Amino acid sequence: MNSSLLDVRHASYSYPPDAWQLHDVSFELGAGQILGIIGPNGAGKSTLLKIAAGILPCAGAQIRLAGQDLHCLSRRRVAQTLGYLPQNVSSIFDYSVQQVVAMGRFAHLAGAGFLSPQDNGIIEECLEQTETAAYRHRPLSHLSGGERQRVLLASVLAQQPRLLLLDEPTTGLDLHHQVAFFSLLARLASQELAVAVVTHDLNLAGAYCDRLLLLSAGRRVTEGSVEAVIASDVLGPVYRESVHIGRHPLTDKPIVLPAPPGRSEHA
Repeated sequence: MNSSLLDVRHASYSYPPDAWQLHDVSFELGAGQILGIIGPNGAGKSTLLKIAAGILPCAGAQIRLAGQDLHCLSRRRVAQTLGYLPQNVSSIFDYSVQQVVAMGRFAHLAGAGFLSPQDNGIIEECLEQTETAAYRHRPLSHLSGGERQRVLLASVLAQQPRLLLLDEPTTGLDLHHQVAFFSLLARLASQELAVAVVTHDLNLAGAYCDRLLLLSAGRRVTEGSVEAVIASDVLGPVYRESVHIGRHPLTDKPIVLPAPPGRSEHA
């Protein structure tokens, strides 16, 4: 991949005194692509995403953002290119929805730091894209977990990044908003945004991602097309379950179902 927006090489990490480690994981991501990072609990998905975002220090890793060494860039410059949404965001201040989304513009503000009409237009667009405009004046504490997650996505989108790193972004969302969320990612990718998304939902990953990176116990198992990774002989040993790989009746994409008790299924 010659025009990668994100190039992560030799990402390793440990949490002393825990024996768990992330072992030498590498991946690339280009404009217009959606990479799904999948694997069971404790696989290292969130750790890898934090390293890629420059949040966890990783001395041996080589991370290039749009061709430049991530560690040589200012946080402001990184924020203008990379948007990161963690699993959990906490704040001691109970900001309104509109204030939270407006914070996404800070990396682009100049002079005295006041929002321009253009900034306000971008904020409004992000509220509409994430279906959060209706409660723009409500404080975050008055929102459900799923609503709050969509507001945080709107704030990240307001950065106008070229790359999104999203850690389990649909946790707490109902079916409509899960589909709407991934459909929005697909639209953004069609506009040349690069997306890496950690998800436990293998069927959403299979429906919307271009490629999948499968991790297990801190190691890279495989990376490839949806068809190559969503296969019973690949997923079964990792999840320690017999799985049945079917086909979606409308899209013909692979779907993952548990195999009937006592049976071992093969793709």
